[in-house]
Amino acid sequence: MSFISIQDVCFSYEEIEEGKHVTNAVDGVSLEVEQGEFVAIIGHNGCGKSTLAKHLNALLLPDSGRVLIDGDDTAVEDNTYAIREKVGLVLQNPDNQLVASIVEEDVAFGPENLGVEPSEIRRRVDAALRAVDMYDYRGHAPYRLSGGQKQRVAIAGILAIQPQCIVLDEPTAMLDPSGRQEVISTLLKLNRTQNITVVLITHFMDEAVLADRVVVMDSGKILTQGTPGDVFSQVELLKKHRLDVPQSAELIHKLRGCGLQIDKIPLTQEDCVALLEEAMR
Repeated sequence: MSFISIQDVCFSYEEIEEGKHVTNAVDGVSLEVEQGEFVAIIGHNGCGKSTLAKHLNALLLPDSGRVLIDGDDTAVEDNTYAIREKVGLVLQNPDNQLVASIVEEDVAFGPENLGVEPSEIRRRVDAALRAVDMYDYRGHAPYRLSGGQKQRVAIAGILAIQPQCIVLDEPTAMLDPSGRQEVISTLLKLNRTQNITVVLITHFMDEAVLADRVVVMDSGKILTQGTPGDVFSQVELLKKHRLDVPQSAELIHKLRGCGLQIDKIPLTQEDCVALLEEAMR
């Protein structure tokens, strides 16, 4: 059984009135995510990706369909506590998740509210801060940190709860390139070394190419999904739905249109350079 099982889920922010057509923010979505998988969900603004993310730790409940987290139905109220221990949600603006005046106190907030013993809280806080390379800042005030550092502290606060999955809703949208790199490197490390499931909502294609699987949403539905190579080779489909592709993929796609014979669509600059060198030879 998949760790996350989304089964024909529909959700609308509008109240359904008799005889009135309602546009669903999420419209009949089915998706499975395995434990330890890194999944990126992309799509233009308003496509439903953030709404879907909030279903994964029961912040929102489906109008129809089901969301199962490790077999627990999010619609069953008695499951909510356990689900939120298993799935942590990181929001776009880290300032909205930082609640204390000292970094280590902020990271301790979650386990304290779970009633964890003080000695265990100390261990979890130290481990979480080391996992995101912020241990040396444990005595700092969060407001004095950079955007990338704040977001890493927010991730540490989730890690201290010891979730099996972290869902991140555009966590790098407000960061500069350096901050973005800090956060994405942290997520890759957690995924690969601790087998933490990562669901990343993003509009940066260079982040999506690092995932095991990319899910593309449009108008509340899943448009396509697959490995980054499979998805970003569908350049025409993505552009038809007002979505970007990695710059290297777009360049090779345009060169193909000019008659250059290149079979593979690259995802990174390094791959692109290698393909161009081979084609020029």
